[in-house]
Amino acid sequence: MLVLNRIAAGISLLLAICGPASAQQSPATLEIIELWRLSGHADAASASFTHWEGEAEVPANCATCHSGEGFRSSYGIDGSAKGEVSHPIVPGGVIDCATCHEPGVSEIASVRFPSGLEIDPPAGSATCMTCHQGRQSGINVASAIQEVPDHEVNPELGFINPHYAVAAATLYGSEVKGGYEYPGRTYSGRFAHVPTFSTCIDCHDPHSTQVQVGTCTGCHQVADLTAIRTSAADFDGDGNVTSGIHAEIAALHAKLHDAISHYAANVAGTPITYADRFPYYFVGNAELTPANRYASWTPALLRAAYNYQFIAKDHGAYAHNPHYALQLLHDSIADLAQASGLNIELGERP
Repeated sequence: MLVLNRIAAGISLLLAICGPASAQQSPATLEIIELWRLSGHADAASASFTHWEGEAEVPANCATCHSGEGFRSSYGIDGSAKGEVSHPIVPGGVIDCATCHEPGVSEIASVRFPSGLEIDPPAGSATCMTCHQGRQSGINVASAIQEVPDHEVNPELGFINPHYAVAAATLYGSEVKGGYEYPGRTYSGRFAHVPTFSTCIDCHDPHSTQVQVGTCTGCHQVADLTAIRTSAADFDGDGNVTSGIHAEIAALHAKLHDAISHYAANVAGTPITYADRFPYYFVGNAELTPANRYASWTPALLRAAYNYQFIAKDHGAYAHNPHYALQLLHDSIADLAQASGLNIELGERP
C-alpha cells in the first residue's frame, strides 16, 4: 500500500506539471505514465527497492539512489539539509516522477563522484548522473593499495566493488576517475559526441530509460547498435577491424578475465573464479558462497579485478566512452601479463 501511495503521488505531480490539459488525462500524458510504469525506476518488486524490506529504514548512503524521497533529501530539495539524507527513508519507495520533476532538481549545479571530483551536469542530467556513477573510484583503489608491494598477498586487502550502473563515470572517463588509472599512462576524459547527443536523455527515453535506437541509426547505418564502429584500429589484436567497437571491448574484457585467472594461480598462489553475484570473486572451484570469497589479493590483482568489474557493470561502455574502456582493459591486461609471464595478444591502445 505504501508503494502504491507513493506511485500515485508521483503520478499526481506529473499530471500537475503537465498543465491543465493533463487533468483530462490526455493520451500523451497516459503514454508517459505507462512508459515510466514499465521502467526499472517504477519496478517496486525490484531488488533495488525490496532489499531493505522488513527494516526500519533504507541506510542513508543507499537512500539517495534507491528512493526518490532519499534523492530529494540528499539535495535538500525537500527543505532538509543539503548534502546528506537527513531523515529516515522508509523502504518501499521507487524512483518516482518527482525525482526528476520536482522544482529544484533543474537547479542542481554540480554532481560529486565517488572520487571526490565534481562535474557540472548538462541540463536534465543531474538525477541520472547522481545515481549512475557507482560508489567507488580508481582513487579509492589507489588509496587502498598504497605502500603495499605490487605482487605481495596482503590479508588487509579486500575486493573493492564499483557497485553497478556506472555509466556516468564511464562517460566522463578520467575527468572523474571511475576506473583505476595506471601511473604514467594517459586516459580519455569525457566522450565527445555530436552536440545534439550530449546528455543522457538525448539517447535514452527519459521515462522508459530505453535507448532510442532510431536516433543512433539515423547517422550510424547499422541494424544493431553494437555494430557501430568509427575507428579502423585493431584494439584487441585479432586483425578484424570491421566488427563493432563493442566486440573489441568484449574481447579485451575476456582477455582480462584470463589474465586475472593466470595471475591469481601463478603469482598470488590461489586460483580465482568470477561470478556476477556478490561477492563476485571466489576461491577457485569452491562453491559460490560468501564464505568462499577470494582473499589472496595483491595490489596488482585488486586493481585489475576492479577494472574488470567496472567494465562489466556498464553494458553500454561501447557507447558511453569506448576509448576509456579500452585503455583500462589494455593497461590491466598488460600489467598482469608482465608479472605472471602470460603471453597474450594485445592490439593498439587508443
